Amino acid sequence: GYGADLIASVARRVVAVDYDPPTVAHVRRRYPRVQVVAANLAALPMPDASVDVVVNFQVIEHLWDQPQFITECLRVLRPGGLLAISTPNRITFTPGSDVPLNPFHTRELNAAELRELLEDGGFEVRSMSGVFHSPALAEMDARHGGSIIEAQIVRAVAHAPWAPELLADVAAVRYEDFEIVSEERRDIDASLDLLAIAVRP
Repeated sequence: GYGADLIASVARRVVAVDYDPPTVAHVRRRYPRVQVVAANLAALPMPDASVDVVVNFQVIEHLWDQPQFITECLRVLRPGGLLAISTPNRITFTPGSDVPLNPFHTRELNAAELRELLEDGGFEVRSMSGVFHSPALAEMDARHGGSIIEAQIVRAVAHAPWAPELLADVAAVRYEDFEIVSEERRDIDASLDLLAIAVRP
């Protein structure tokens, strides 16, 4: 809900969609300016051509039917509407394997696969960028055995509490710790995450 609330600070209206009832209840309590709906992303609860922008950050890798979600995004967007989507880069997030490191991910994508998914779904890709970590985040990774993300996953799978050092490091991460670089400026296959901006024709 915190990301939807940030968007609500600049958008006229924000509708958040989540499948998990406790998450929906949490967002309703904590973020009153966000309208939250319990629904499946494979069947978005909005009319055709009713939305200006769909924002999907770090979600598509959790979905079983990624093409169906893209079809739904195209359906609800107005002509000229934008889809902003970010996802872990399979090449660097789960190197050398098609099986995701994160047990909560169903399928991770590289840049070419993300572009193909969007274009096959009827979108025009306007930009494809990579999200790179700052030296401060690289230091955090080193402190947590090579990956602060893997340290979180291991504890989540084991239902174990986070060590105070891990909690403090995660809480210290800021947007300045990331650099978004377009594929025209740098090889985004080396990025940890991907960011695509696509438009409904």
